Amino acid sequence: MTIRNWVKFFFNALLIGGIVTGIIGLIVRWEFFSQYLSNGEYLEFLGAFIWMIFLGFTMSVVAQMGFFAYLTVHQFGVNLFKSLTLWNWVQLLIIAVVLFDLVFFRFKLSAGDTGRTLLYLTLLGSLLVVSILTAYFKAKWTKKHTLISALFFMIVITTLEWLPALMVRSGNIDSWVTILLFPLLAVNAYQILMLPKYNRQSDEDKAKLDSRKKARKRI
Repeated sequence: MTIRNWVKFFFNALLIGGIVTGIIGLIVRWEFFSQYLSNGEYLEFLGAFIWMIFLGFTMSVVAQMGFFAYLTVHQFGVNLFKSLTLWNWVQLLIIAVVLFDLVFFRFKLSAGDTGRTLLYLTLLGSLLVVSILTAYFKAKWTKKHTLISALFFMIVITTLEWLPALMVRSGNIDSWVTILLFPLLAVNAYQILMLPKYNRQSDEDKAKLDSRKKARKRI
């Protein structure tokens, strides 16, 4: 990927993270934001909203680091197992382990947590639905064998990026767990679906540059 296209890729992902976090934060923490509006403290409201957007920028950077780390892990896995089919089976096993860990260890719900159980089941459903849809379109737009890898990235890597929020046990944790999941999903879906487009654009840019260099040499 050329530097110019990487910069576009980076800043588009950054904007997605900021916008999604701002919107989700406004919805989830409306009670917090609404007190500023009811008191006429519009600058404080704007400041809190901008802070939420910058939080989204941070989550976007985390997601981008996770994405490029995954590209390395994926290549290492293919080389280690000497077969894409075997690596896909390993990825499916890891997906199952991660989902099991989420439900039985990270969520830590009790029989009396009816409201929290519904919330966390909704978050898990969102993770699965977005992951499956992203993997489907990835396979449809590129090659069928990318389905499992895309599913692995969307579920396993997103969960790893989400893990610090899940491990906190104090404060208004349920709200932050909710807020931080969606920018990770949005940015990761964008990255895995749009990377081929930027790679193709980079190849075209390089071809045009080579053509111009050859034209200059003829002159």
